[in-house]
Amino acid sequence: MYIPVILGTGREGRMSEKAARFMLEKTIEAGIESEIIDVRDYRLPATDNTEKSLLAGKLSQKASRADGFIIVSPEYNHGYPGELKMLLDMLFSQYAHKPVGLCGVSSGAWGGTRMVEQLRQVCLGLRMVPTARAVHFPKIQELFDDSGTLKGKSQHDQAKKLLDELTWYAKALKEQGQVAARS
Repeated sequence: MYIPVILGTGREGRMSEKAARFMLEKTIEAGIESEIIDVRDYRLPATDNTEKSLLAGKLSQKASRADGFIIVSPEYNHGYPGELKMLLDMLFSQYAHKPVGLCGVSSGAWGGTRMVEQLRQVCLGLRMVPTARAVHFPKIQELFDDSGTLKGKSQHDQAKKLLDELTWYAKALKEQGQVAARS
């Protein structure tokens, strides 16, 4: 099973990278092949949904292969970063019927809750299957030490529950797709 972690911000000094690395570690610990897909590696000068650019081709290979996705994104002004939307909008059919787990990051106490709810709507528009479970990283500036080690406790349990639900959906949807293909 292959479930990449999408790091949804390219902002300088981003704290979300620590949360994305934590989720990558938890995904690999669960026996799932994974990697970080960083929006910095897919920056476009303008939106392009033709799927013909080199970046779209590179992303398409990963997305087509993926059994699901984890998106780690900060909440900026009650929403998600524009570069994440541009990355997601590069493709469409490659996301269909694949589960996605959302992880919110914020400097405040809510841990990106508003961003997660908005991004869930975008994922539905892309025909993805968002999990009910999410992981929240509130007060990110206090949640990790300087070496990137998580000091918080609840995120371990949240990550396990999200991964359990995400892999359940990935297996069920893949099986359903195989049944439909045989019909």
